[in-house]
Amino acid sequence: MPRQHPIAADAVQAYARDGAVVLRGVLNAEELRKLEAGIEHNLAHLSPLALVASEPDDPGRFVEDFCTWQNNPAYQQILCDGALPHIAAQLMQSRAVRLYHDHLLVKEAGTRQPTPWHQDQPYYNVGGAQNVSFWIPVDPVPLASTLRFVAGSHTGTWYMPRTFRDQQARWFPDGTLAELPPIDAEPDRYKRLAWALEPGDCVAFHMLSLHASSGTGPGSRRRVFSARYLGDDAVHAPRPWRTSPPFPGLEERLPEGAPMDAPNFPLVWPVS
Repeated sequence: MPRQHPIAADAVQAYARDGAVVLRGVLNAEELRKLEAGIEHNLAHLSPLALVASEPDDPGRFVEDFCTWQNNPAYQQILCDGALPHIAAQLMQSRAVRLYHDHLLVKEAGTRQPTPWHQDQPYYNVGGAQNVSFWIPVDPVPLASTLRFVAGSHTGTWYMPRTFRDQQARWFPDGTLAELPPIDAEPDRYKRLAWALEPGDCVAFHMLSLHASSGTGPGSRRRVFSARYLGDDAVHAPRPWRTSPPFPGLEERLPEGAPMDAPNFPLVWPVS
């Protein structure tokens, strides 16, 4: 059973307003040990969806993997039995919470590869506004390498998703969505949010929130587990291309516009 974890009303308000909020001390020491062990197990047993998102000449290494929770008991405990489902319900202001997927993001010490500005939802196969992602480090994360957000960017425009390394439009065809604004070139125009984090802290953000991060310092490993959840209004949005992550065969079981009621996406709150 998920454990209850009431959060302050101002955190719920900040999430609705800004699309991102920091939550301190969400994971306890035992959960952190489990999550760290789960991450190391994942790194030692990468799935077919895993990828190296850094260049070959990068002095570090940026590794990602997706959708491995069903084969990782530590991930299952964090995703389903910890505080995250209850927190997700509060932030999304949703009666029900479904697990969408897990996402491993590890930047080894000295990784040069940045994560460019982007939104997550355009890469996905889901519609609806009630959603939340948790970005949970098991290593201290200084401001220099933490996630940065554009406050309020979750409330409207969908921006063109592109590949991180070569900026190709492999999802929506060129010209069908707005191009990203010059966020770094116009710092006074965009309110940005960022928080240094300690193990046990996490950042919760909406899947349409614009976010980015830098590389890591020479002595700073950054192991992050991301947990993604869906709320009451989430529906299947099939795409004619391979989404990231993909869910092969889902369109045969769930028609367009159907609730995300499938074994891939278990109900984690409330649980009878």
